[in-house]
Amino acid sequence: MSKILVISFSDLSHDARVSRQIDFIKDQNEVTAICYNGKENNGYVLHKIHKTKFTPLVKIISSFYLLLRLHLLAWHVMYRAKEVIQELSKKSFDVIIANDVESLPLAFALKGNAKIIFDAHEYAPRHFEDKLIWRIFFQPFNVYLCKKYIPLVDKMLTVGKGLANEYRTHFGVTPTIITNATWYCNIQPSQTSDKIRLIHHGGSTPSRKLELMIEMMQYLDDRFTLDLMLIVPQLASSKTSGYIDYLKNLAGNDKRITFRPALKSDELIPFLNQYDVGVFLLPPINFNYANTLPNKLFDFIQARLAIAIGPTPEMKEIVENYKNGVVAGDFTAKSLADHLIKLTRENVFELKLNSAKAAKELTAERNKKIFQELLHS
Repeated sequence: MSKILVISFSDLSHDARVSRQIDFIKDQNEVTAICYNGKENNGYVLHKIHKTKFTPLVKIISSFYLLLRLHLLAWHVMYRAKEVIQELSKKSFDVIIANDVESLPLAFALKGNAKIIFDAHEYAPRHFEDKLIWRIFFQPFNVYLCKKYIPLVDKMLTVGKGLANEYRTHFGVTPTIITNATWYCNIQPSQTSDKIRLIHHGGSTPSRKLELMIEMMQYLDDRFTLDLMLIVPQLASSKTSGYIDYLKNLAGNDKRITFRPALKSDELIPFLNQYDVGVFLLPPINFNYANTLPNKLFDFIQARLAIAIGPTPEMKEIVENYKNGVVAGDFTAKSLADHLIKLTRENVFELKLNSAKAAKELTAERNKKIFQELLHS
C-alpha cells in the first residue's frame, strides 16, 4: 500500500476531477488530501487549508512581488501553505499528485523521496489571456512555475489533446490524457414531451459569456425552457460575485428561464436526467476556452441528455462521433438557437438514446485503468 498525497487548492465538494482522482486510488492506497474543503471520513485523510483573504494589503503585497517577478514570494502570499508544510514535512509519501500549476511549489516543498505527478487542468500560461491585468501579473507567474517545475515532475496529466499538444510544444513534455469523464450511471433517458427542457450548470465567471444562453432564448419559441445552475468560483472578485445577479436581471421576466441552486458534483447526474438538452456555448476568447473538454459535457452524457454546443473542437468531435446533439456553426446565440428550434420531441429522444450509447464508453472507469497503470509505472 503506497502513501499518496493529493494537493488541490479547491473545494472537493465541487471539484469533480480531483474527487474522481482520489476515488481512483483510495481503496488500494493510503491517501492524504490537502484542499480547501472535502468530505470527512471518506476514505482519505483530509487536511483543510484556509483560502487567503485578498484584503487590499494582500493585493498590494502580492502585486508588488508579481511585478518584480519575485514569484515564489508572491506564491507564499497568495497561498497560505506555511502551516501545512510544517505539519506534513516530517511525513513521507511515495507519490504526490499536484493539481494545477499553483500546487507545484507545495508539492516540491513536501517532496522528500516521493514521485510527483502533475495534473494540469488547464494550459496555465494562457489561462485568462483575454484579460490585460492577468497577462501583466499572472502570465509571467504561471510561465515561471511551468518552467521551474514541469521538467522536474515524474509524470504529467492533462484533460485533452489541445492542452497536451501545447504543453508538448512549449515545455517538451508528453502528458497522459485523462479526460473529465464521470462515473458510469446506469439510468435510462427521461421521456420527452412537447416542452424541451434545457439545462446548463457550472462556474459563473463573466468571461464565459453565459448571457449568450439567455440571449439564445429570445430566438426560441415557448416549447423551450432554460434552467441555469451556477456556482461562484473559489477566488471570485467582487465583479464575478455579482455576475449571477447581472444574469438574473438580464433574464428579466422571461418565465422560461429559471436559476437553480448549485448541487455537489455527486448529486448532479440524477438531477440532470430529468432534462432534455444540456447546453454549453463558450466563445473561444482564450486558449483554454478554445480547447475545453469540460466536466459538464460528460455529465450531460451520463445523464442521457441531448447536447447543444458551439463548435469547440474536442467537444464537437465527440458530439459528431456519437450523433448525440447539435453543434452551432459559430459561437453566437442565434446560431445555436437555429439548430435547437428545428428539434422535435422525437429528434430529442433519439439524441438522448445516442448519449446512452456514448455513456457506456466515455466513463471514469476507463480513466481509472489508465491512471492506475500510470501510477503503478
